[in-house]
Amino acid sequence: MSPSPALRRPSTARPRLVAAALAALLVVLTALVATGVQRPARAAESDSDAVLRIAYSSTVDTFNPFVSIYLTPTGVNRFVYENLVAYGTENEATEGLAESWDTSEDALTWTFTLGDDREWSDGEPVVADDVVFTYTSIMENPETLGANHGLTTNIESVTAVDEKTVEMTLIEPQAANPGFEIPIVPAHVWEDVDDPAAFPADSEVVGSGPFVIESYDETSGTLELVANETYWRGAPEIAGVRYVKYDNVDASVQGLRSGEVDIVGGLTPAQYDTLEADGSGEIATNAGTGRRYLALAINPGATTAGGEAFGDSNPALADPDLRTAILMAVDKEELVDRILGGYGTPGETEVPASYPDFTGFAEGVEPLEFDLDGANALLDEAGYERGPDGTRLDLEGNPLELRLMGDTENADHVQLAEFVGEWLGEIGIAVTPELIGGDAVGERSIAGNYDMYFTSWSLGPDPDFQLSINTCDARPETPGGADNLSESNWCSPEFDALYAEQRTELDPEARSELVRESFSAIYEARVNYPIWYADALEAYRSDRFEGFTLQPEGSGPILGQNGYWGVYGASEVEPGSGGSGAGDGVPGWLLPVGVGAVVLVVGGVLLGRRRSAGDDRE
Repeated sequence: MSPSPALRRPSTARPRLVAAALAALLVVLTALVATGVQRPARAAESDSDAVLRIAYSSTVDTFNPFVSIYLTPTGVNRFVYENLVAYGTENEATEGLAESWDTSEDALTWTFTLGDDREWSDGEPVVADDVVFTYTSIMENPETLGANHGLTTNIESVTAVDEKTVEMTLIEPQAANPGFEIPIVPAHVWEDVDDPAAFPADSEVVGSGPFVIESYDETSGTLELVANETYWRGAPEIAGVRYVKYDNVDASVQGLRSGEVDIVGGLTPAQYDTLEADGSGEIATNAGTGRRYLALAINPGATTAGGEAFGDSNPALADPDLRTAILMAVDKEELVDRILGGYGTPGETEVPASYPDFTGFAEGVEPLEFDLDGANALLDEAGYERGPDGTRLDLEGNPLELRLMGDTENADHVQLAEFVGEWLGEIGIAVTPELIGGDAVGERSIAGNYDMYFTSWSLGPDPDFQLSINTCDARPETPGGADNLSESNWCSPEFDALYAEQRTELDPEARSELVRESFSAIYEARVNYPIWYADALEAYRSDRFEGFTLQPEGSGPILGQNGYWGVYGASEVEPGSGGSGAGDGVPGWLLPVGVGAVVLVVGGVLLGRRRSAGDDRE
């Protein structure tokens, strides 16, 4: 068995404490003898009164699954409401509410068969009418129930064939399973709600997942979930989950040390290193493979779907040579080392290594290398002369001055702005940092009012949505309209053709290559430049809980995943056992995990308008 991902470091990573090095060696030795240990079968009902306490400090908008767009509540809802089709522990398609599904020969009709043992937490059976109600509510009310509307745009109709059979008719064939990612709600509860968009869904909730929401205190931020004893896979082994709100991750770490909470995520490298070196035997750490990329976005000039220009980007950025030179001046490896402390990998396309079927460049595409001399030479050749003070002039003779926007509350953005500003200065481009609030970053990017900014997205196993937000159709109807779904305010008919081809390609290998070509086209347009894929740094109380399931198994995080497996797998440590931790058949302190206010992914489908500079939005 290979060492834990927490132990991977580039050769230039910071020196480690002796205690951490010894602990690391012990982890590897233990891993070698732990291979093959099998996890015990799950109990039919919970026999524990243990409550897993999760620290968080991120935004909660609502727990209404039709409306919510923020990471914490959408992640919580993955525990509460099953989808028709779930992502398994290796991100594969697996049973959800549907025990099976198939498609017609023309791939336009999907038939889902619900399991006979699927029940709501109030004892009512899950039936086809629940699925029809959920999908049609979204399809018919996109303005008010639109968080998941993007997933239904290719669905023509959803009907109940009988009590346990659902038939979906598509407008055109699609590779992505239409049963993914839509949280199914109980029709017998929601059809009596007068205003579904305003329904908070935060107390005495009826759900079908492994946990259900019991209560939420908006003032304190405390959220209580209880185990769903009717859950078809078997009740969780713990009695419930409590989300505890903190002002920031520093406070969460103190809560972990004092025993106020059991899991903290979103750690900085310094926090992680300190906790990893903890010698108490009470705290374990995990550096899980992340599902999020951070990028430098460059505004090439925003236009509406009808071609009308809007926003205030520097017109010089319409030149791809200038954009290329800017990106050649960004040293991704140094940023991973200096800012992430080695806990991550340099970016390539927008697809992290979590999804090997789609990651990497298309054949023949060459990645840009960090090359200040080459960037200077390219700018010289393109006619960007230097002025008396060394600042280059654009092709109109104006000083080449660019704004760099980021989230003032994101420490990574603050450091990134310093590095990037210094490097661009070395090629004669003046940079003015504009660090503002995260929501303001989103608003300005939608309006096209930026030159460059730092942006980050979570992806799930299917890349279709991430590609769709780069199509020409993703642009707004009116200048700066809220319907602007475009990731980079970029439009390419050639890309649109690739997108359409991959969407309807049903052969997995052929589609994988088309997806790589599509993401490579974005990369070569020089409008969105992935800088890194950061590891999910987490810590938890190994003296209290064990049995966490990673996704993917052996390398991923616990809660920052495309499912509920992490918390669902948790069990209380028996007194005197010393704990075992995370992963099936692997001691938990080898592959430990935790999550706070962190990256809860929604299967790669960023439901609705979820552009964000930071990590609060999905």
